[in-house]
Amino acid sequence: MAVGIFDSGLGGLTVLDAVTRKLPDLPLVYFGDNANTPYGVRTADDIYDLTVAGTQRLFDAGCDLVLLACNTASAAALRRMQEGWVPRDKRVLGVFVPLIEALTERQWGDNSPPREVAVKHAALFATPATVRSRAFQRELAFRAIGVDVEAQACGGVVDAIEEGDMILAEALVRSHVDALLRKMPEPDAAVLGCTHYPLMEEVFQDALGPNVRVLSQPNLVAESLADYLSRRPEMAGAGTESLFLTTGDPSKVSNQATRFLRRKIAFQAA
Repeated sequence: MAVGIFDSGLGGLTVLDAVTRKLPDLPLVYFGDNANTPYGVRTADDIYDLTVAGTQRLFDAGCDLVLLACNTASAAALRRMQEGWVPRDKRVLGVFVPLIEALTERQWGDNSPPREVAVKHAALFATPATVRSRAFQRELAFRAIGVDVEAQACGGVVDAIEEGDMILAEALVRSHVDALLRKMPEPDAAVLGCTHYPLMEEVFQDALGPNVRVLSQPNLVAESLADYLSRRPEMAGAGTESLFLTTGDPSKVSNQATRFLRRKIAFQAA
């Protein structure tokens, strides 16, 4: 058994990398649904079906705990999965909550009533499906009041990153930031609501300017997972080997992953 990490493609590797640095002895099984990426332009039902299929594959690989390292899946499928599909002896976690806890300066598991926080104007950059779901605003409302959120759907960015076209990805990011700033000229903070976007974090920061705090997920999620496993160590399992699975072309995905992480990654067919 190991901990499973699910993503629609390569973006979840940013989370895997951070988890590996935080918990170097933790074996991980990564599942990338590269054949069906991107999820951000799909319907909620389609995202749910694909996420369930990928999570089941990770359960079949021996994972009792699966982390949805995909904001679109976390936004469109997680709650429905937890309410009616996840087996009682399994756990599926998302990546939204650690980000919102950081934004609202709350400790993990703080269930006190929502309160005013330092951030008053937050920019959310996410996929179209994540923006449509309003899951970020819903989770934020459980923890904070008085925060104005302006969401920008960043069409095309995931596709460009998956194809390795970082020049196009940068151009798209700058265009989306310009569009956001026309709607919210002075955000206090910007949330990168897609695990692909940390690969473009410096571009987001440059386009937004030095006065905007950019919140990116990988390290926040790794800290949250480490805290969870410190309280539920049995969920880490007893596995010793990490594994990388993909619904896409294993050779192509391996080459892309190796380029992203700057270390050799070998994917197998899921």
